[in-house]
Amino acid sequence: MNINTAPGNTRNVATFFGQPENVSRHSMSSREIAELTGSTHDNVLKTVRALVSKGVVSSNDTPYIHPQNGQVYREFLLSQRDTLVVVSGYSVELRARIIDRWQELEVRGDLFQIPATYAEALQAAADQAKENQSLRLVILDQEPKVAAIKRLASAGGAICISDAAKQLQVPPSKLFKLMSARRWIFQRGGSKRWTAYQPQINRGYLVHKVTALTPDEQTGADRAAFQPLVTPKGLTRLAELLQEAT
Repeated sequence: MNINTAPGNTRNVATFFGQPENVSRHSMSSREIAELTGSTHDNVLKTVRALVSKGVVSSNDTPYIHPQNGQVYREFLLSQRDTLVVVSGYSVELRARIIDRWQELEVRGDLFQIPATYAEALQAAADQAKENQSLRLVILDQEPKVAAIKRLASAGGAICISDAAKQLQVPPSKLFKLMSARRWIFQRGGSKRWTAYQPQINRGYLVHKVTALTPDEQTGADRAAFQPLVTPKGLTRLAELLQEAT
């Protein structure tokens, strides 16, 4: 749980350590949820990622450095609302632990203490440096992904799914599988051709390229083939979905 407030009694010291007055940050990590509920962190991560994929909770996938081995791992930082959603399927006893923990820290306030001695000031500086290092890890981790998404968003015109896979640097089969599983495209019974789901067209992710075919030999009726094309907006969204799947 991260809750920091700066009452601002000694402005110069608080400012020196980058703690603005009356700042409050509330979040609970997936690691703390695991500790409070007696679950493994992997199981908590699995639950959170499933809820993120459904759009039920916000994605705040963050790297952290393990204090014992110095290795970088992943965790989620969750708001109070998202925390309660994540543990909604847990037993009443486990949910009570989470609620009690939130209330305990809200009442206590976890007030940021202005360093009273030089030793405390050094410790505060060390803690601040550790937090800054974690933030730098987040920035370095996200920077190439953000750049790739911006590049894809600036691309012009709609492209076929195979070309989209090249842009996203994944095998075409993987992209077709993802788009089918996420209900972007489907195959009509007995047909090998892919067709776009209308909701994805409405969202501006896909468009249909219509190709005229030779008329039906028996009825003479006109025929047409539909090929789903990915728009720049759809390419950006697919890049995000691929990142979430990793």
